[in-house]
Formats: sequence, structure tokens, C-alpha cells
Amino acid sequence: MLKIFKRMSKISLTVAIAFLVLQVLCDLYLPNLTADIVNNGIIAGKISYIFSQGEIMILVSIVGLLSAEINTYISSRLSYKLGKELRSDIFQKVQNFSNHEFDKIGTASLITRNTNDVTQVQNLVEMVLKFLTMAPIYLFGGIIMTYRLSPSLSNIFIIAIPIIIAIYFGVLYFSTPLFEKLQKKIDALNLIFREGLTGIKVIHAFNKEKWEYDRYEKNNDEYTALSIKVNTLVGTLLPVVTLIMSLVGIAIIWIGGHYADHGSVKVGTILAVITYSTQILMSLTMLINVVASIPRGQTSAKRIDEVLEMHNSIDYPEDNDLFLNKGSKISLQFKDVGFRFEGAKQNALEGINLSIKQGQTLAIIGSTGSGKSTLTNLISRFYDVSHGAVLINEVDVRNIPKESLHKIVSLVPQKSTLFFGSLRDNMKLGNSNAADCEILEALFLAQGAEFVERMDKGLDSNVEKNGGNFSGGQKQRLCIARSLLKKADIYIFDDSLSALDFKTDSKIRAAIRKQMADKITVIVAQRISTVMNADLIAVLSEGKIVGLGSHEYLKNTNKVYREIIASQFEKEDLA
Repeated sequence: MLKIFKRMSKISLTVAIAFLVLQVLCDLYLPNLTADIVNNGIIAGKISYIFSQGEIMILVSIVGLLSAEINTYISSRLSYKLGKELRSDIFQKVQNFSNHEFDKIGTASLITRNTNDVTQVQNLVEMVLKFLTMAPIYLFGGIIMTYRLSPSLSNIFIIAIPIIIAIYFGVLYFSTPLFEKLQKKIDALNLIFREGLTGIKVIHAFNKEKWEYDRYEKNNDEYTALSIKVNTLVGTLLPVVTLIMSLVGIAIIWIGGHYADHGSVKVGTILAVITYSTQILMSLTMLINVVASIPRGQTSAKRIDEVLEMHNSIDYPEDNDLFLNKGSKISLQFKDVGFRFEGAKQNALEGINLSIKQGQTLAIIGSTGSGKSTLTNLISRFYDVSHGAVLINEVDVRNIPKESLHKIVSLVPQKSTLFFGSLRDNMKLGNSNAADCEILEALFLAQGAEFVERMDKGLDSNVEKNGGNFSGGQKQRLCIARSLLKKADIYIFDDSLSALDFKTDSKIRAAIRKQMADKITVIVAQRISTVMNADLIAVLSEGKIVGLGSHEYLKNTNKVYREIIASQFEKEDLA
């Protein structure tokens, strides 16, 4: 939490606290003036004294009001600016995460941390600047001012306040772990809700609406029960404190009246002490309001800090000249590569050795779960190898700066991703300087120009969230076109032709071969027809290369490859 406070401007923070203190001092001084007016003005019948002290009261009230307004403005500005910075920092940090970090925290939890957790911290900071600083000054200032007016009556506060503070810290002690559990329950609810939205077609297809609702309802009930428990615990503070302070008020009137009857305490003093008791009660009420925010805010701050302080498992070197030899021909090599997912008992990839040169196409085929996509992810360093090395131009990708590596590699991922906005904006993600003619050429190569031209606004057509207004095949073609716009040396197509018919698949592969005669192309596919024309085909099985060569060579010599052909032979004409 202290790290978050350090982010705020020290000058603004000091000014906010200074005006807050001034506001409280004005409020504490007013009851003293009231006692003075009653004792020395009203009782003595001095009208001029009442007016002169009344003018001072008005001046003090105005100063207090202005101080409160300035403090409120600065506090709100500081807290909301902090929230803005935290959200920006989290988003920027997440942009640099590798797949390891995403796997560790989870998408649903990251969304919660960037929204709900930041809001909790933002609210806590605002309450701290307004109330947590104000409450102790009211509390101890009220006791001190009461002692100045009547030491005997101040003893009532000295007895009651420690009891209230003990109850306060007791509630704080028991509520903090409950708030931590509460935030985890919010993560779980977000995860289930997010899965329910993204998987709605699957839920409908398998008639699992009730099952999904029951799963959400179960977690929602647990969250509700925990919320009731923790808020009931925190909610006991206010009635307990009110009861104690009511007893304090009765004691002041009873004991003060006894003293007044004997002439040892004046009526104005009793009125001032009652006012101070009200201010003390107000300060305790502030603390009660803050007590509900502190545990939750602390928990949220820890969760935010966990993201911001998380060390990236993949570190990129600073700019260097290892890869600046533009005259050399591009090459890609996997040298005894092995990879294991965090927490897994065995390697997902083992003993991968292969080499591709400029102008060649590498096709990777194998059963589901054989490690095809994982292998391509190592090229772009979404994951790092566990042992061995991936080399580009004989330079380990771990020694290539991030910007340089991402310029070299253009990727069409397995999941087609389009962003909300216009079609042109989506295409320009591949090349921000691309002219419309270049975009249309890339769309033509990806067999997407025809359906784009049929759209009312062409390249200015809207793309809905996640590309919801396009079919699976259309999204794949748009993503391929976006990849082709990028002027890279290595192009990776990770099962990105799966939603296309065989004719469109064939046309795109022919266009790619023609366009990328001087590039390296890596194609991950399930279809034999997609890989059969590749210069080198790697057959994967259980994370190992069990076959490596051309289509004709593997068809005659490799058992696994022949099994794949046999499974597809009736669907495809391979003659």
C-alpha cells in the first residue's frame, strides 16, 4: 500500500493534508467559542461580546469551509489520477507478459485487478486523505479541548475511547482475511461469467444452460454468504460505537449537571463538551467507514502490486548489432530444442532438430496435442525453450531485441483475432503505413478482396467485437491478409487455414508461395493437402519429430504420416 502512496505527488499530498488539518482545527475551535459566548456573553448579558465573538465564529466557519472544499478537490484529483495511472501501468505491464504470466494469473483475474481492485484502492486513497487523517485529529483534538475546558469531564472520554479502539482493531483483524477471500470469489465469478459469454454457443449446443447457471449460482451464493459475513462483522462497529457514545453523552449530562449544580462547571462548558462528544462520535464513524475499505483496499493493493512487480519470465536484451547484417540470407534452426510447461511432469517438446533456409517452406503436421503450436510459439518467444536453442541467422532468439524479433516474424495465430473498429484499422496493425492499394493486394492474396468489396463501406466497414460480424473463414482470411502486409522475413501460419474450403486453401497457398519466394514460411496444419507441397515436412508425435522430409519421402517411409494420409484419403484426392 505504501508503494502506491509513493506514486502520488508529494506537494499535492502535503497541501491536501495541510488544508484538512486547517479544516479540523477550525471545527475544533468553534465549540470553544460557543462555550465562551454562553459563559461570558449570554449569561453575563454582554450583547457586544456576543456579536464580536460571533464575527470570529463566522470567519472561522468560512475558513473551515474553504479548507474542506480545497481538500476535497485535491483528494479527489489525487485518487482518480492514481486510479488512471494504475490502470495504465497494469495494462502496459500485461502487454509485456509472456504466456507464462498469463497462465499463472489468468485473464479473468487480470480483468478484476484492472477494474475492481483499482477502484477499491482509488476509493481507499480518497477516504484516507479525507477521513483517516481527519478522524484521529477530531478524536484526540476533542479530548484535548475537553480537558482544557473541564479535566474532570474529559475522564469520561479517556475511559470510553480505548474500549472503542480495541473493538475497532479486533474487527480489522478478523475482517482482513475475509476480504482477501472475497476478492478471490470475485475472480471466480468473473471467470465463470466470461466463460459463459465466450462459450455461449457450446452451452446452447449441448443444452447445458441449467448446468452453467447452477455453476454460476453456486459461486454467487458463496460470494453472497461471504459478503454477508464480512459486512455483518464490519457493520457491528457502528451500533456498538453509537451505544458507547450515547452512554458517554448521558454521563456528560449527568455528571456535568451535578458539577453545574455545585458551580464547579458552567453551562457553556457542558454545551461545548457535548459538542466535542458529537465530533468524537463523528470521527469514530469515519473510522468505521474506513475500516470496511482498509482490508479490501489492502487486499486489492497487494493484488495490483503482484501484477506490477511480477518478473517477466522472458527478458529481452537491449538493442545490439547481432542481427543487423542485412545482406545475409535468412535462416531458421531448432537445435536440440526441449520445452516443458510450468508444473508439467514431462516435456511438451523434446529433441527437436531441424533447419530451414531462405525461400523454403516448413510444414508441421501431427495429431492434436503433439506440440505443433507450441513449437511455433518458441520462434516468437511467447515461451522460451527449456533447453536447446531456436536460432535465426545462427543467432539465438533470446539474444535478439524484442522489436527486432517481432519485425522479423509475422504470425497468424491459431485463433483468429479481430479488434473493434474499422476493417482498415485492423489491416494496418500489420503495417501502419500501408496504403489502400497495398491492403487490397494483401486481401487479394488471402482470397478476401471479393467479400470486402461487397461490403457497403469497403475498408471503412465496421468490425464488431471479436469480429462477430464475420464468419470463421472470413476472419481467417482477414488475419492472413494482415500478416502478409507486414514486411517480415519469417511468416508463421499456425493452423490458420482450417476454416477454409480446399479450393480457397489451395489458392492462398499458391499465392503465398509466389509472394514469399525469398522468405521462410512455417505452416502448421492438419490436412495433408495443405502441407504436401512444402519443402520440408516435420511430423510430430507426443512432442517429438518422428518424421522429417518431403511428402513423397514420408509417404513411403513414415508410418505416422501414412496413418494421417489414410485417415484423410477418402476426403481428399492426393493423386
